Amino acid sequence: MTAAPTAAERLMREMSAHHWIANDYVAGAGARSPIVNPATGETIAEFAHATASEIDKAIEASTRAQREWWAMSALDRANAMHRVADRMVEMSRTTGEVLTREMGKPFRESNWEGGASASSFRYYAEIARNEQGRVAGPAIAGQLHMVVKEPLGTIVSIVPFNFPILLFGWQAAAALAAGNAVIVKPSELTPLTLLALMQAFDHLPAGLVQVVTGGAEVGQMLVAHEHTHGIAFTGSVPAAQAVARAASQRFKPALIEASGNDPFIVMPSAPMDAAVRGAAFAAFLNCGQVCTSAERFYVHEDVCDVFVSGLAAMAKSLRVGSGLDKVDVGPMASVRERDRVEKIVARALEQGAKVVTGGKRPAHLSAGAFFEPTVLEVSHDMDIMHGECFGPLAPVCKVRDLDEAIARANDSQLGLGANIYTEDLAEAFRAVNEIETGIVWVNTPLNDNDAIPFGGRKFTGAGRELGAEGLEQFRRSKMVMIAPTAQPDPEWFPYPDGDAFNA
Repeated sequence: MTAAPTAAERLMREMSAHHWIANDYVAGAGARSPIVNPATGETIAEFAHATASEIDKAIEASTRAQREWWAMSALDRANAMHRVADRMVEMSRTTGEVLTREMGKPFRESNWEGGASASSFRYYAEIARNEQGRVAGPAIAGQLHMVVKEPLGTIVSIVPFNFPILLFGWQAAAALAAGNAVIVKPSELTPLTLLALMQAFDHLPAGLVQVVTGGAEVGQMLVAHEHTHGIAFTGSVPAAQAVARAASQRFKPALIEASGNDPFIVMPSAPMDAAVRGAAFAAFLNCGQVCTSAERFYVHEDVCDVFVSGLAAMAKSLRVGSGLDKVDVGPMASVRERDRVEKIVARALEQGAKVVTGGKRPAHLSAGAFFEPTVLEVSHDMDIMHGECFGPLAPVCKVRDLDEAIARANDSQLGLGANIYTEDLAEAFRAVNEIETGIVWVNTPLNDNDAIPFGGRKFTGAGRELGAEGLEQFRRSKMVMIAPTAQPDPEWFPYPDGDAFNA
């Protein structure tokens, strides 16, 4: 007997091949592509490729809505954003189920995204009304000199498949709090998740938050459009460079978060059980599809064998399967992503790596895009240590001491995050001060905080999400000088003869 469709499944059917424009689901007029459940390989819906006219319609709506939104009081905007957060929490089970069906992650992780994103909306709802500029000491006596903070206009948000609700929330909450409108272009793998989420925004001015779906060409049109004013992008380095180049043609501010290749250092002072469990979470959360995943392990030679043995045992114990079942790790987001990770492992083996556990598709899961949590013993010069793996891989390299570990950690063109497990305070301080990244976690991998800026260095990108810095990404400063009365200034014409040059 076939089970009745869930509320999420019914919603997915209704949203198939639609956009969200001016607070309404609109059937796409362009070409359509399938959406595939990576756990089963089944086509579950379609997404539409937005046309130029649909993008123009969305931008026209965003322009009107942004003016209405900015005309509201800061308190009214804050209250509206708190209502968005309430709705996101109420909807989290539905949006979580949609996300699991689209990209495979365990429902626990998908359900968590709604609440985590809502937290960002609550945070920015309050800090945005805390200040909207500042008053400076006047350069001219009796005048008022100040800085006024204003919105950019319409923000284009391009979000990836791995955390669509969370990363959209980080960008949209700050952008809305700053007074902007937002048009989001979701990943081709997870368009329905953000379409479903739009029901949390239906009380806002029509067009303030919109979703147009499609491939890279849709993102390109949005970024290049003369009536969009700022970009927030998360994705690969080549795509980020293309976005930055296009944005630069009109001098649009661009928040870029490209890729990570995060090191994870383990020192002898660390409790090994905690280090192993932290490492497993850092490597295998969301099947390793996290920009801040631990992708390079540098373990002190005194504890390396014990660490590798423990991590391998932990990897073997993880339950792999459909994210709607009782599992710890779901599939990769697509067969293409699974095949890419297989090639990374194959190349590592060519270069002499040793598979300790995993390294293949699970035998009991013939359908879908599954890949086993994998632990490898490697050397630092192998390709696997010098690019973003973005999969359930934990390559471990033995090091002599902290000096070597930090040098290896810094030997990367990426610089998003870094981890160290140590209970030696001096080692922790050295890691914080010497590792060339935007984030350092000491004994607490992958955590974040709405109030602390998130971002990286090097080819990871530019700009920051979260914190007061995240709000500033979406505001511009205006210099204002006010004289209380219109009086002549002694610096004006005509210049005194006594000030002329006298040879």
